[in-house]
Order: sequence, then structure tokens, then C-alpha cells
Amino acid sequence: MSAPRTEQVRSLARGLAVIRSFDAQRPQQTLADVARATGLTRAAARRFLLTLVEEGYVRTDGRLFALTPRVLELGWSYLSAMGLPEIAAPHLERLVATVRESASVSVLDGDPRTGYDVVYVARVPTTRIMSVTITLGTRFPAWATSMGRVLLAALPPATLDTYLATLEPSALTAHTVPTPERLRTELDRVRADGHCVVDQELEAGLRSVAVPVHDRSGRVVAAANVSTHASRNDADGLRADILPELRACATAIETDLRATG
Repeated sequence: MSAPRTEQVRSLARGLAVIRSFDAQRPQQTLADVARATGLTRAAARRFLLTLVEEGYVRTDGRLFALTPRVLELGWSYLSAMGLPEIAAPHLERLVATVRESASVSVLDGDPRTGYDVVYVARVPTTRIMSVTITLGTRFPAWATSMGRVLLAALPPATLDTYLATLEPSALTAHTVPTPERLRTELDRVRADGHCVVDQELEAGLRSVAVPVHDRSGRVVAAANVSTHASRNDADGLRADILPELRACATAIETDLRATG
């Protein structure tokens, strides 16, 4: 349940908005850029930026501002408390050694009205198969990814209804599911099958298969996947050859999650 506006520290929210305004497309920004991206006045944006510079999260040459590696501490605090990355890593390594394709674990982030992303929290790559480099913290729209669909399929029905009512999928490739109605059908299939194959919907040439990861109560808390180039594996091959190994990996992760609580 969200706190009333009077209980929220607006300056903290604005400071976080300043940090989030930096991304792969805007690694360096001027004061005017930050003000425009956040909706803050130039004076307010300047105060936040200078505070972040003083605390070591932002650097500046006097004109351009950029994040420093210290911001990784914020994400690492979450990952360390979560425990999942450390638990998943050795199992992903064994999986990759077996199937010789990249494997990852992600969690769902967002809300039904503004949308959901998958956030990568563990990954073992082989060869690079996407146009973007995937690292811990990388985000993709949940609806277009195999892991995202596994996680969306596990949402409570009312939450999923709200999400689909506001979703406007964009045509990322010629194969992308075009409508929320089609996506709902896909999610029903994922829920019934216990896995998801996404075939070149996020990026041309990329195929992936994902399965859920459950906690000790049976709740879906994450998803694990294997990604491959379309030239190496077709959808049927993913299901026949890689899915059983992926399921075994997810089961091993779940066993360790239960053991650690």
C-alpha cells in the first residue's frame, strides 16, 4: 500500500528522479537536460545535482554531469539482501556449460498502471547475441520477453487485468505480439505450460525460453531463461533440448532458496 503524499519525502523522490534521468541514451547531461528530463526547475535540478556530486554519486566537469560507479552501491544493496544472485550463479554456470548458450535470472519491477520491466539480477553469457550488452540491472519491457511473460503470467488476475488495460505494445520486430488481447492469450498458454518461448519478438534473430523460479511458499519470485540465436536453435529445439536442462536449473535454484529461507 502506498503512503499518503504527506508522508512521502518529496526531495528524496526528486533526487531519485535525477539519478534515473541518466541512461544509455543520456550518459552525460547538462543542467538543462536534467531539468527537462525530470520536470524540475533549473534551480532545483542544480541543487540535487550538486548534492549528488558532493555525495560521490555524480561527477561533473562544470558543464556536463554523469553518474559515477558509486550508484552501483544502491543496486548492490538490494541484490545482497535478496540473496538470489549468489544462489543462482553457480547453477547458471552449470547450465551454460551444458547447453552452451547464455542463461539469466530476472525479477519483475514496476506496477500495473505504469508498466512492468524485467530486471536482470544474474547472468552467465556465452557469445553476444543481442545488439545491446546485457549486464546486471539491464531492463527490458516484460511483455516482450520470455522471462517477463513467465512473471506476468503469475500476477494476480486483477493486477494483470489492470496492466493489460493500459498496455500499448510497440512493434519491436515484425514478430512482436501486436495487441494486449494476443498477449493475454500468450500468458494463458504460459501459465498452462509452465514455460515460455519468445521467438524474435524482442530483437530479430533472438530466441529464448524461460521458466518460473518459486520460493518456499510456491510464489513465483523470479524467472530463469536461456537465450540463443535463431540460426542455432529453432523453437522446437529449445523445447526439446534446452527446456529440460533449464527446468532442472530452476529446480536447483529453488532448492537452495528453500534451504536459505
